Amino acid sequence: MYEYEVIIIGGGVSGCAAARELSRYEIRACVLEREEDVCCGTSKANSGIVHAGYDAPVGSLKAQMNLRGNEMMELLSEELDIPFVRNGSFVICKSEDELPGLQELYDRGRANGVQGLQILGRDEVLKKEPNAAEDVYAALYAPTGGIVCPFELNIALAENAYANGIEFRFNTEVQEIRRLHEGYELVTDQGSFFARFVVNAAGVYADRFHNMVSGRKIQITARRGDYCLLDKSAGSHVKSTIFTLPGKLGKGVLVAPTAHGNLLLGPTAVDIEDKEGTNTTREGLEQVLGKVRMNAKNLPLRQVITSFAGLRAHEAGDDFIIEELEDAPGFIDCAGIESPGLTSCPAVGERIAGILQERMGLSKKESFNPVRKGIVKPHTLSKEERARLIKENPAYGNIICRCEMITEGEIVDAIRRPLGARSLDGVKRRTRAGMGRCQAGFCSPRVMEILAREWNTDMREITKSGRTSKILAGTNKDTWRDKA
Repeated sequence: MYEYEVIIIGGGVSGCAAARELSRYEIRACVLEREEDVCCGTSKANSGIVHAGYDAPVGSLKAQMNLRGNEMMELLSEELDIPFVRNGSFVICKSEDELPGLQELYDRGRANGVQGLQILGRDEVLKKEPNAAEDVYAALYAPTGGIVCPFELNIALAENAYANGIEFRFNTEVQEIRRLHEGYELVTDQGSFFARFVVNAAGVYADRFHNMVSGRKIQITARRGDYCLLDKSAGSHVKSTIFTLPGKLGKGVLVAPTAHGNLLLGPTAVDIEDKEGTNTTREGLEQVLGKVRMNAKNLPLRQVITSFAGLRAHEAGDDFIIEELEDAPGFIDCAGIESPGLTSCPAVGERIAGILQERMGLSKKESFNPVRKGIVKPHTLSKEERARLIKENPAYGNIICRCEMITEGEIVDAIRRPLGARSLDGVKRRTRAGMGRCQAGFCSPRVMEILAREWNTDMREITKSGRTSKILAGTNKDTWRDKA
């Protein structure tokens, strides 16, 4: 049995943000993640939008966490060395009849504390966004809206937490939680773990663990959203994130630049029973491509390079649940963290750490270091800097992914880092190798060779995303080892 003071279930942005905030204190804590890496669930497939905070109901926990998370994101991006841009956002309406809905959002945003909100007329909107829909009547403009890379944020939070003493255990699936006289036993497929306190940040499965220990049941529905991603050649089509007026199931289909220069379209919102249902559907993608024309004109839809779907953890009460359970002392829910969950994650982590600090009387760690430096990116350096880097390490001059200009040095760095990549997807999320126009069509074999070499394993053991997702089968071991 493994003993900890605190165990966090789930390695998404909420769990890793909680781990990072908790690492500020003297504590023995661990994150349990059933997959082979962090950022393998809801956090890996979302819009990457930093919401301004005008959408959530006044007084709700969503509204509080959204505003605070937005305020924290700038400093966090500097400390963790991740891309973040305050590009602003628009919510557009098409007629005078829709103007009251826009005004309602404006009033709600002001009540939530959002700064700088304006309602702009058609001419002002098109002056700021020439490719906004031609028939726009008015728009709510929020200058504090932004975009961030969800992968890099999640991974950076985890790396910084790990560097400050938090343990991570992957491929460890929690199957049962048993209440003890003091604390909890977490039964996993890798043995039992004991903790005085448990943080339930399990995404779409958070209701399952909550309901194991509490008499007050909750229900989380997986809400699937389909997306289309366009090539970087389309990335400058709009500068800001453009929404339509929100509906019952969310903020609607958006058009947005990404932190790395692509253009993102989506998502849909379909409630499903399958909590693993991340498959795209023809109907969903057709809905995305049909609705985005309401946001922007002349969209270069022939530049779509991939599509994907993500799941949002929608709780029946339609708000975040971040609290210690009254009937299960020591068990802290971090449940129902759907949009604006990515924006809110720094505040969510802060709130969870605050609950634990108060309950446990934790003392601050003098050695805590909030700074984490990301992977060196040669293509962002000056010619002189890049030449010096390649001279010191020639691997930084060997291009592996031509679409994104990712080098062998960057891939090796991604593998050798704390909590380093073990799969093709792990490398992709850390370096963007495989995220370009060819979608890993050319670089996958080379990345597999590097993974096999760095982990001193056979290429047949390399996976796309851990567990049973092996890529090669029936190949002579010695032949592949020689090639690697």
